[in-house]
Amino acid sequence: MKYRKDKYGNNLSVLGFGCMRFKKKMGRINMADAERQIMKAYNNGVNYFDTAYFYHSGESESVMGRVLKEYPRDSYYLASKYPGHQVDPKTANPAEIFEDQLRKCQVEYFDFYLLHNVYENSFRTYLDPKWGILEYLREQKRLGRIHHLGFSSHARPDFLEKILDTIGDDLDFCLIQLNYLDWTLQEAKKKYELLTERGSPVWVMEPVRGGKLAKLSDADE
Repeated sequence: MKYRKDKYGNNLSVLGFGCMRFKKKMGRINMADAERQIMKAYNNGVNYFDTAYFYHSGESESVMGRVLKEYPRDSYYLASKYPGHQVDPKTANPAEIFEDQLRKCQVEYFDFYLLHNVYENSFRTYLDPKWGILEYLREQKRLGRIHHLGFSSHARPDFLEKILDTIGDDLDFCLIQLNYLDWTLQEAKKKYELLTERGSPVWVMEPVRGGKLAKLSDADE
């Protein structure tokens, strides 16, 4: 495994482990299979694991907690996300969601925590002081329960620039969809260049689009 130090001194494996596509059994995550995958990744040098509140209908975080608790906490980096693009802010409580995530992941802090999918339709929710999302997460970072606060985004390049102009000082990194197809299809090149110009570290999601870019279809072979 190759490792790179980010601008904050974290020594991260170049390949991370995404927790959105575990195999299922009877409609639930196949725990035995998930445990085998996570352990194989960890034992082969992967030290960055990425989950989220609604992955697998909320089950992903619990699975990560059950498996990763067997390893020293300082031997891996765990990332999760606040689902501001999916919850109804009128009924969602940032504190309740965050505490639930810590409980399910069986940790006392997140190494990396993201505003999930900040884009044209969700940005207002994240900013609205009525819901207090950003304010609450700033406080959790101050308390050390979030080591690095970032965001993921599928926004267009011009809107990504607006996000950075508005709350970029609060955010330590950005997760974007970047692969050889989306380099042009979703303008990942422009987004990468913008983020790099602004000094924001870039995390990569969907490097092979959930495996679809790793193998040609039968018709194309």
